[in-house]
Amino acid sequence: MARPFASLRSRVFAATAVVAVLPVAAALLFVTRRVAQQAEAELTRGLVEAARLVEQYHRTRIETATERASLVADLPKLKAAVATGDPPTVEQVASDYRQSVRSDVFVVTDRDGRTLAALGAAAFPVAPGGRPGAFRVERGRLLETVAVPILLGEQAPEVLGHLTLAFALDDAFAVRLSALTGSQVVIAQEGRVFASTLPRALDAAFADRGPERDSIGLAGEDHAAARTALGPEPGAPYVLVLRSRAEALQPLRTLRNALGVAALGAVAVSVLLSWAVARTVTRPLAALTDAMKEIAATGDLARRIGPGRAWDDEDARLVARSFGTLTDSIARFQREASLRERLSALGRLSTVIAHEVRNPLMIIKGSLRTLRREGALPGEVREAAADIDSQVARLDRVVGDVLDFARPLRVEAVPVDPSALARDAAAAALEGAVGVTARFNLDPRAASVVTDAERLRAALVNLVANARDSLESRSRSGQEAAAAVEVGTERLDSGRIRFWVEDQGGGIAPADLPHVFEPYFTTKRTGTGLGLAIARKTVEALGGTIKLESRPGSGARVEIELPATAPTSEAESR
Repeated sequence: MARPFASLRSRVFAATAVVAVLPVAAALLFVTRRVAQQAEAELTRGLVEAARLVEQYHRTRIETATERASLVADLPKLKAAVATGDPPTVEQVASDYRQSVRSDVFVVTDRDGRTLAALGAAAFPVAPGGRPGAFRVERGRLLETVAVPILLGEQAPEVLGHLTLAFALDDAFAVRLSALTGSQVVIAQEGRVFASTLPRALDAAFADRGPERDSIGLAGEDHAAARTALGPEPGAPYVLVLRSRAEALQPLRTLRNALGVAALGAVAVSVLLSWAVARTVTRPLAALTDAMKEIAATGDLARRIGPGRAWDDEDARLVARSFGTLTDSIARFQREASLRERLSALGRLSTVIAHEVRNPLMIIKGSLRTLRREGALPGEVREAAADIDSQVARLDRVVGDVLDFARPLRVEAVPVDPSALARDAAAAALEGAVGVTARFNLDPRAASVVTDAERLRAALVNLVANARDSLESRSRSGQEAAAAVEVGTERLDSGRIRFWVEDQGGGIAPADLPHVFEPYFTTKRTGTGLGLAIARKTVEALGGTIKLESRPGSGARVEIELPATAPTSEAESR
């Protein structure tokens, strides 16, 4: 009876198989554990960040509400109405101001606490000097109130009454927090749920919970939660930010499955390679190993393995031939892929240029016919010449766009005043625009930036022109739109300078937003689609970043961030 490991081939096969399988199994176990730990830590960090965003948003909301209430309380019209002590008069004035501050409840009381107007609620008595951010439940709603005094006089002001604004912490507020944090949100107080982005049938699961972070089971699914109190006093309302552990750990399961498949594949390949090693431990194996090492070191896929000799192992010879065929196929595929990519880019460029060149040529051709016609009036000649001039300029812009995108950029950095540059770019882009103006929001701290002024100006002109086109397009379609493009500068805490251009035009469709910086992509009837691509290339050459945010139907905002200083030597961007 033959022993299992009597031959060298069997012993080599068994040893190499074990050596291959054990590291794969150990690596799989180690990676899955580390990834699980990282995923759990990332989930915790995400909840902490979400809770921080909720706190910031709530604090900003209270501050904004207090400022609005103070502004309204200081209006002479409201003071005069409160001084009359006549509820109908106060209610009429309060109705107008309630729309301005967009509050759910608008309450005005006199100095004695008598309610003069209570819009959006029943009688709403407020103690003088009420604390901003106080909470109360009214008609089943959880309201957060802001109270300010209505004062008359400046030196020794007289208290005429109090103005109280209340904002509902309802489902709409929960939806905004959910969009801000990317999580499910529940707003509750002492175990009672007032707002939620989850089905209301799950409200019973949210009893008052002690720890700030907890784990809650909902509909058979575990959710990690972070709790944020909306007030310092005990029993204050709180916000629960929840994220499904199953969803958060889904990439882990996917990775674990992928690693398992990869491990099985690696084991299978290892066993096969072990068998091959056991059978080919002589010269053919050495030749194959040498060839693979050379290819790995040089990347030369044209390296081939010789046919070997007749007494060489047939499997080794087959591997050598297959290896040569594989390298030939990969090399051919690389050549074909490179050719297809160049042809595709050339095709897109040809289509864009053909479209942009054909229309001006047709207009020029029509203008030349007018010039050749006998008896053409001087006015017709001037108009035809003007058409030819404008279309030649249009052709020059098309060629210029293509050249700007294709050729390397040479940057010459000099000190520049960001505010002056922003004003100059806006004036150039809006020259001749009808009904569209510029509104500036310039930071006086952004006094200087070292960059290429002309290239940055060209990028800003392009962005302002896009905003102008959006506003004019919305105006032509009959929709109301703000007739001003906002151009601003800001010095960031990091020392970088931010430029932005914002409009309230039609915005960009969500499906088009990922492609706006791609070459030849445009949603306009005319244009090469290179404007934003050139702008991004310019900004990156200047060492900065550019991003675009859009609100479909209500406008778009483009931001450019640049370092305040740049190298004094010239640099090229390809």
